[in-house]
Amino acid sequence: MIKKLFIVLLVFILIIGSTGCSKETSVGDDNWKVGVITGTVSQNEEEYRAAENVLAKYGEEHVVMQTYPDKFTEEQETVIANIAGVAADPEVKALVICQGVPGTSAALDKVKELRDDLLIIVGTSGEDPNMIAERADICFQMDELGMGYAVIDQAKKQGAEVFVHYSFPRHMSYALLAARRDLFIERCEQVGLEFVDATAPDPIGDAGQSGAQQFILEDVPKKVKEYGKDTAFFSTNCAMQPPLIKSVFEEKAIYPQPCCPSPFHGFPAALEVDMEGHKGDVLYVIEEVRNICAENDMTGRMSTWPVPANMMYIEAGVEYAIKWMNGNTNGKIDIDVIKECFKEYAESVSQGKEIEIKVTNLEENGKEFDNYFMVLEDFIDF
Repeated sequence: MIKKLFIVLLVFILIIGSTGCSKETSVGDDNWKVGVITGTVSQNEEEYRAAENVLAKYGEEHVVMQTYPDKFTEEQETVIANIAGVAADPEVKALVICQGVPGTSAALDKVKELRDDLLIIVGTSGEDPNMIAERADICFQMDELGMGYAVIDQAKKQGAEVFVHYSFPRHMSYALLAARRDLFIERCEQVGLEFVDATAPDPIGDAGQSGAQQFILEDVPKKVKEYGKDTAFFSTNCAMQPPLIKSVFEEKAIYPQPCCPSPFHGFPAALEVDMEGHKGDVLYVIEEVRNICAENDMTGRMSTWPVPANMMYIEAGVEYAIKWMNGNTNGKIDIDVIKECFKEYAESVSQGKEIEIKVTNLEENGKEFDNYFMVLEDFIDF
């Protein structure tokens, strides 16, 4: 009975304290926090570093960092517990989650049992769009479908005659990744590239991350021997990018972009770029990679997006959350303010250079999602 009374009292407090609309929550009260949930450094360092960036900017009194486990598919209870644990703090007014790994929707169901006043932003979801869009207020995703044509066109521009697609069954169960693969095949046929479907070990499977990486290191030279140096390589997994870049570089093949296109994603580790004193310096990384490519007869054979997308979802997402808390958005979903936050982030990492970022609503099976935004950038060549 006492427990029931406590729960009723807690719910009453949350209802009274909730904003109903963003205008009643003020950062000026200094009684606010944003929860940022990312992968670990080993899964995707960029996302973790982006969380560290906002933590450094606003301090522990305003930013709560949390991670999901590396083997998140096997440890979904931990995913749920970690996200719900952050939301249980009544001072947390918003959650920014990237990536939205399997288990995120279940975690948000748990969160909403506790409270419904949070702004919830999810970047790069691995769950069905219908499922995650019902639970999150805003979803950000790289335009996987747009990439279906853009990546192949870029590979063709770089001189590719063959396109190798590395993935595994778990990723091919993701609706958007599977649809993009189909578009890769379609576009390859249209522009005259041979499509090669290559199955790699799942990094969270029995072979582990190291086994998957070793497979890539060994398989790329075999593929180049079979198809020639004008072969473009692509993988759907973050952990595979450093060995893929390294192998492609050594074999003088073609690399259109990482799975999560960014100058930071795989390039510094694979090409041994000295990052001492240059943490977060996008222009430095771009220039260093270009120099390394030029010195090794690889100019124009590698490319990526100029702005790290997942980092943008986190850092711009936190800025958007703060604007929402201050009442500077038109409700929870304000596309104009979202674009403004993306633009400010892009200019900050490019030191004022204007970067074109296209933001469109996801359309799937005739349904348009008003809260699921697809992001596409132009390529930069190394």
